[in-house]
Amino acid sequence: MSITSGTTAHAAPGRSWLLLVGAFAAFTISAAVMHAYPVYLVALIGDFAWSRAETSIPYSVSQLVGGASSPFVGLLVDRLGPRRLLWLGGGLLVSSLVASAYVGALWQVVILYGIVMTMGANCLGLVVFVPILSRHFVRRRGMAISIVQSANGIARGISAPLIQLLISGIGWRATYLAQAVFMAASIVPLTAVFRRAEPAAPSPPAGPSVPANVAASAAGWTLAEAARTPHFWLLFAVYLFTGLGSFFVSLHQLAFAVDIGFDKIYAAGVLGMGAFLAVPGIVVTGTLSDYIGREVSALLAYGFSIFGALCALFITSPDQHFLLWLHACFFGLTWGARGPAITAKTADLFPGSRLGTILGVITIGSGLGAALGSWGAGAIFDLSGSYRLAFILSIGSYLGGCIAFWALRRPPVRRGR
Repeated sequence: MSITSGTTAHAAPGRSWLLLVGAFAAFTISAAVMHAYPVYLVALIGDFAWSRAETSIPYSVSQLVGGASSPFVGLLVDRLGPRRLLWLGGGLLVSSLVASAYVGALWQVVILYGIVMTMGANCLGLVVFVPILSRHFVRRRGMAISIVQSANGIARGISAPLIQLLISGIGWRATYLAQAVFMAASIVPLTAVFRRAEPAAPSPPAGPSVPANVAASAAGWTLAEAARTPHFWLLFAVYLFTGLGSFFVSLHQLAFAVDIGFDKIYAAGVLGMGAFLAVPGIVVTGTLSDYIGREVSALLAYGFSIFGALCALFITSPDQHFLLWLHACFFGLTWGARGPAITAKTADLFPGSRLGTILGVITIGSGLGAALGSWGAGAIFDLSGSYRLAFILSIGSYLGGCIAFWALRRPPVRRGR
């Protein structure tokens, strides 16, 4: 099979780029829905007087469900293709958004956001798009995945200030309905992009960052074969540590800033601007991973995140605008920036027609870390009245991710075939 311009030989470059744009748009919309919850969290606390730990439960359940459902979603996309997953996910998101406008109890939020909405968003997420993009962009795999992953930053940047403005203007219930209308209007054009994007045979990995003996294994790894290698569990640990590090901070960023004394809309705007920086951060980091290696690229991203968390530790008054901006920008710059390197590394190490399934199982680690981090930060605040320990644990988790990722330098050896 010949490879031209970094795309597979069986697809025209224009078609490959159209799929990339479609994946980017779908992930942006679904991620914006999910990233709106930190803003709703502040509103729900105000209306229902729930504790921080209680209000974090739906988000924690969401992360657990997201991780646990990823293998199922990966299996579905391997067999059905992305278009059918988009229809399913869009329907789940629209119905759960409408129902969320009428909630009156915590358990209802847990079911709608934590389970139904999360399942819908997973059907429009990375696990769905990585297998097809890995086949269409071989030499530029890191770049393609990073472009889709950057949608996470755009979603966070848009959702925080926009949802806060809508809630301030029309209330949180009407805001849920507005999101449902937008989601319903978006799903038809998104599915049209993937009309012919059915499951296909994989292409071998290539490029300067992929060892030759990994490329030689392009016949395809099964889940059982992958799970017998230390690399599979190291990737699981990387996802786990990264989820912990990110979510010990991210869910409670706005609540933290408001507690300090910052204005809600101002703080949401600052954090939103910081989140926008994730777009160049993710694209640059993912593209660099094609040239300087996945490990070095990921370690740079971890370093920026650690600095951002350190800045938050020193914010003690609403006069410290500069520190808030530093925290928002450095933490936001690398939010999700490790994702392309981790995901591309998974595709490098375990290529084949079962990549979606393998990636889905490994992603459970991310769900566990995010669930423990988001709930843990709320529980820490309820017990101590501060997020300081949560931010320290975030830094420690990122350091654990650095160690696990660096251990992935050598390719796996296939056993028991």
